[in-house]
Amino acid sequence: MLQKLKNYDFTLMITPILLAAFGLVMIYSASMVFAVVQEYSATHYLTQQSIRFAMGLAGFIICCLFPYKYYQKLMKPLILGVILLLIGVLLFGSSVNNAQSWFLGIQPAEFAKLALILYLASVYSKKQDYINEFSKGVLPPLILTGIILGLIVMQPDIGTASIIFFIACSVIFSSGIRFKHLFILIGIGVALLLLATPYMITDERLSRFTGAYQPFQTPDSDGYQLIQSYVAIGNGGLLGEGLGQSVQKLGYLTEAHTDFIMAVVAEELGFVGVVIVIGMLAIIVIRGIVISRKAQDSFAALLAIGISSMVGLQAFINLGAISGLLPITGVPLPFVSYGGSSLLVLMISMGILNNIAMHVKKRELEPAEEKQEDKENRVLQTYRGGKTWKNTSR
Repeated sequence: MLQKLKNYDFTLMITPILLAAFGLVMIYSASMVFAVVQEYSATHYLTQQSIRFAMGLAGFIICCLFPYKYYQKLMKPLILGVILLLIGVLLFGSSVNNAQSWFLGIQPAEFAKLALILYLASVYSKKQDYINEFSKGVLPPLILTGIILGLIVMQPDIGTASIIFFIACSVIFSSGIRFKHLFILIGIGVALLLLATPYMITDERLSRFTGAYQPFQTPDSDGYQLIQSYVAIGNGGLLGEGLGQSVQKLGYLTEAHTDFIMAVVAEELGFVGVVIVIGMLAIIVIRGIVISRKAQDSFAALLAIGISSMVGLQAFINLGAISGLLPITGVPLPFVSYGGSSLLVLMISMGILNNIAMHVKKRELEPAEEKQEDKENRVLQTYRGGKTWKNTSR
């Protein structure tokens, strides 16, 4: 058992667990008043997220132990299941915040992120011998990717669709595709976006841009949420007002425990708290990239890149929204924001990434162990008069 434990990347194991645990604390702080106003108990959202955290932790441990290579064998049922769930959302799903994204108590679009990463990593790792052939090596997986994106856009959930699009781009780019083919794909993407623009542009979506880039022109409507976020960040200063002391969560910052939880972190824990959270997220992303570079096979490398991209992109979009850099799209902050489906998928993803890291570290340790064993054998031979003795100490 101890032999196996030393193969794990403990930094990568502990960081997401600490972030999720910190998220529970901040969710309770940010949601207690909101929960009471909704006639729930003050611990309602904390309890709900704690249950998801326990489920995610179980999934994390299982995936840490489950060999990542077996996901290639499970690819077809996984991707088919996600597509069926996304179709179920459109037919029977429930709407929250003007998006029909819930089905059977979960958000299938969150699970689609991980399923698509597994699918693209598996397919492109098998196509390495002819990855330079566009029609044979690059194009076929993009058809299924387009179907999944289309189903999510129809909900409509533009934020999640954007994340999935950029995740797919990161995996495809890392697969060894030619730059010429990459530019072709970008051209196709721009053309499709221009064709879809008349159908995607609505007054509500335009208002998000107004609220993001001209918030003080509409302080009581489109710009309200971002202005309250600015107030929270400004109040926090360097060290914050203290845990639980946020004023903006008292009805000013709408649903502060979800997409804008970092504004509450900034107000209560200040710039220092924000830097710590961003630093921990950066550790996960950087460790994932390093692992992808050291991975012994292309499937592991692309899988690590996809998971790292998912965490990094989601964090970037969320932080961009609360700071006014990007329009508000409803993307939660990884591990910290309230959201059961998001947390469950992230914890499972971290388990998969840790399993890849374990194989990488195990391979790195093997040469050192072999050298140490050879050294011990030479010492034994010298000590015993140059005779060859069988080392039975192991």
